[in-house]
Amino acid sequence: MASKKIRLVSWNVNGIRAAVKKDFFSALQALDADIIGIQETKLQAHQRTDAMMNVEGYASCWAYSSVKKGYSGVAGYSRLQPENIKTGIGISKYDEEGRILELNFKEFIFFNVYFPNGQMSEERLTYKLDFYDAFFKYTDKLKKKGRPLVITGDFNIAHNAIDLKHPKANKDRSGFLRIERDWLDRIVKRGYVDTFRYFYPDRVKYSWWSYRFNARKNNAGWRIDYFFVTRDIIDMGWIKDAFIDNDIFGSDHCPVGIDMEI
Repeated sequence: MASKKIRLVSWNVNGIRAAVKKDFFSALQALDADIIGIQETKLQAHQRTDAMMNVEGYASCWAYSSVKKGYSGVAGYSRLQPENIKTGIGISKYDEEGRILELNFKEFIFFNVYFPNGQMSEERLTYKLDFYDAFFKYTDKLKKKGRPLVITGDFNIAHNAIDLKHPKANKDRSGFLRIERDWLDRIVKRGYVDTFRYFYPDRVKYSWWSYRFNARKNNAGWRIDYFFVTRDIIDMGWIKDAFIDNDIFGSDHCPVGIDMEI
């Protein structure tokens, strides 16, 4: 049977309404991906426009925050027809913030996740770490059933010193705390592979830059957007490349992606 090539992309748009004013739709077409996970839409269902919902060639799906307007939210655009779509993992305190989309395809399950930011308070840092725990317990169950998994999104953690411009200056800041980085270590030990680092172990490239201090112009960034896949996907040779597209603007994040052949 002939193999098929699939491009998967993730992009935190930091407000889809703002992104639309910055050529969002042109960027989507330029990405030319088969599945696109969007994070931080910051909108409710009634705020979606026809243009947002009906991008040419794509079906869209959405998850929203039910606890706070103009906050969080994720969306998916797909040329491929999933067998089913879920929002959340069945735990209300995590699902109510609209952070998770699960698209179940025949060959694999695609998760689009906007992981929490822990910078606001100790309470939010605890929420962030508990969210990681609950989410990966959920995915571990699917992995144990033999389902290949693709998990993408804004993880809000730079894993190692290579993944941010100023590691020493940020060691006490949420996003690069040892306790957060330990979570990514555990994920790797549990059989999830950071695809960009798999292909490019020594490449310095970032996916997020502060809007302050000309950070993007000076490339003083962080790599906090990832594609993790289960080890079986690597072993089957499905992943052909991973990339970070620094040439697409419109947000404080840039798109990241993988090319697959299955």
